[in-house]
Amino acid sequence: MTTHHTHAPVTPRVIRRVLVANRGEIACRVLRTCRDMGLGTVAVYSDADAHAPHVELADVAVRLGPPPARDSYLSIPALLDAARATNADAIHPGYGFLSENATFARAVAEAGLTFIGPSPMVIHLLGSKREAKLRAMAAGVATVPGYTGEDQEVATLVREAVAVGFPLLVKASAGGGGKGMRIVRRADELTIAIEAAKREASSAFADDTLILERYVERPRHVEIQILGDHHGTLVHLWERECSIQRRHQKVIEEAPSPALGPELRSAMGAAGVAVGKAVGYTSAGTVEFILGPDGKFYFLEVNTRLQVEHPVTEATTGLDLVREQIRIARGERLGYDTAPPQRGHAIEVRLYAEDPAAGWLPTTGTLAAFELPDAPGLRVDTGVRAGTEVGIHYDPMLAKVIAHAPTRADAAGLLAWALERATIAGVTTNRDMLARTLRHPAFLAGELDTHFLERHPEVVAVAADPVVLARAAIAATLWQHEVGRRAPRPLPQVEPGWRNVWHLPERVTWHAGEHAIVIGYRNLGGGALRFTLGVTTHEIRLLAADDRSVRWQDGAIAHSARVLTTATGLHVAGDGWSANLVLEPRFPERKAEVAPGGLVAPMPGKVVKVLVAVGDTVEPGATLLILEAMKMEQPVKAGSAGTVSMLTVGVGDQVEADQLLAVVTAA
Repeated sequence: MTTHHTHAPVTPRVIRRVLVANRGEIACRVLRTCRDMGLGTVAVYSDADAHAPHVELADVAVRLGPPPARDSYLSIPALLDAARATNADAIHPGYGFLSENATFARAVAEAGLTFIGPSPMVIHLLGSKREAKLRAMAAGVATVPGYTGEDQEVATLVREAVAVGFPLLVKASAGGGGKGMRIVRRADELTIAIEAAKREASSAFADDTLILERYVERPRHVEIQILGDHHGTLVHLWERECSIQRRHQKVIEEAPSPALGPELRSAMGAAGVAVGKAVGYTSAGTVEFILGPDGKFYFLEVNTRLQVEHPVTEATTGLDLVREQIRIARGERLGYDTAPPQRGHAIEVRLYAEDPAAGWLPTTGTLAAFELPDAPGLRVDTGVRAGTEVGIHYDPMLAKVIAHAPTRADAAGLLAWALERATIAGVTTNRDMLARTLRHPAFLAGELDTHFLERHPEVVAVAADPVVLARAAIAATLWQHEVGRRAPRPLPQVEPGWRNVWHLPERVTWHAGEHAIVIGYRNLGGGALRFTLGVTTHEIRLLAADDRSVRWQDGAIAHSARVLTTATGLHVAGDGWSANLVLEPRFPERKAEVAPGGLVAPMPGKVVKVLVAVGDTVEPGATLLILEAMKMEQPVKAGSAGTVSMLTVGVGDQVEADQLLAVVTAA
């Protein structure tokens, strides 16, 4: 196996119009650089994205097909047809979808187009974690002990896993993003973990090949950005730390890593370059490592594409990596053989439509608002806006928010400040979890590893702040009172809140999750109101209100809040606080109750496996069936022991949130 590749003379390629074979924030990000370089642009879209921002950003857009990715963004014939129809001469794959698909890269080249990325051969070679690991070993780079064999029978994998030892990491050879990955700590968990990883890998990457690795406890995830041209120059652009993860997927990334000193930084950079040179790498790529508490690092894999977290490298080096990819694809020389020096510190967070307190379940809905503050050093990469529907077909990431500052502490503070003042209404997000993490003493001290969120559950879910809920309820009630005052009324001279039984105040109840906030209020006239929450009285004066905001004075303090109507109620957001409120109707309707022992879908999705039959006896925690939504699997488990008395769905069925799936009757 050779570890050195020479580069054949490259013919300069003319690129005038680029088709971006992707969607969302990465499509927008690539399109903007193309525009800045004076290149024509083509967007593609599924029916679900017909009105998405990336469609409007491009010069021309082409419909691919219905929402499922296999019928749209993963359709190679449809993408090539779109390129031909619009006279595009190059295709940028972004990340995800077909970005690491050698068949797609080869088809692009065979169609006479330029693929903006590595060669099909390199993508094929490094797209297999198994093959990449063998190449890294041949280049003299340390790897984690494990199994990379071709025999993929479940029984063989179980046997080899036992030989490797526990704890063990089972992961898909063909993919990334935490899909098809499981940590196994006991032999009796192996079969279920392997089967689940194979299913998820097959669904996400059309390849269920797995590799097994000994799991390094409390590892840090550090990666090296590499960049190579077609003239033999390959450099690294320093490192990124990506240790804050959930479900084996990164959520906070930064550059430089607080764990690396000059010697370790140099050694890891050299290892990244060695792996790249071993395969003759061109374009942008990322060599990923795990770093143990003892300072030893081990090769993990190579991502043959632009990474989600590439903006932190751009911020600290001053380079535009998409521009560099396009330059390389045109056959240009890099023009430098060492990386620019790192400047300051950059941190990125991935803003997801998900509920951290509910096991990171993806959430769906329509964004009533999506606004982040603008400040020097802040960057927002997004593909959504107010009115965007967040559905089940694609990854739930809404945006990446990046802060760049002279120091790590400054970057963390700026990013937390921006998140706390963001207005995001219509779906539950991980925004508050991200802000709490950025302000956590352990994070600020650089005490990171891939289990940070598990070791610090206090950042994942916190008890609702009664002061915030009270303030939000006052704001919502004031706003609704003002809306009522402005609305046409039978007696316009009588202010809302007037009662013919004067000694009884107006009473409303707001619900924030499991919390109920009961407010009594009396309109004193002239903008003055008296609010009562429990035993506390607030003398309020309404200062101003419009369709989206309200200002009031509570004692000596003036407050303001945004108030937005969502599909379920009101989103109320002030200076660093927010709450989602639902008004309890005056005359509640009777609701159907779920049958005792009934299990409902925690989210919309597709049933991919049913593990029980009617009549089966199950124990508490037993998995009855598995749903798939937003590229992730979600098991539905029995809450108590009993017998399966009803199954209402089968494999392949699409289900809605709260739909009854099964009933377990107590023994």
